Amino acid sequence: MSIGEITTLLRGGILETLFLAAPLLLTALTVGLVVAILQATTSIQEQTLTFVPKIIAILLVLGFLGGWMFSSLGDYTVQLFRMIPDMAR
Repeated sequence: MSIGEITTLLRGGILETLFLAAPLLLTALTVGLVVAILQATTSIQEQTLTFVPKIIAILLVLGFLGGWMFSSLGDYTVQLFRMIPDMAR
């Protein structure tokens, strides 16, 4: 296995991780920003107020995109297992 193939394999793993994590991270970021703006406008400075909306939003996103995430990760894993015989050469 050459350095180029290893680099491609690592790049694919990193991209797969980013694609799977991005919807959850963007949801948490958006909800946190909205709650922070509401806190700033209402002068409510409760630190735990952002926790519950973020958890609910993340669970909703997981409910909607969980199937896609699971199939994407499954496809990537199958692709990796199919590459094993070529790596042994």
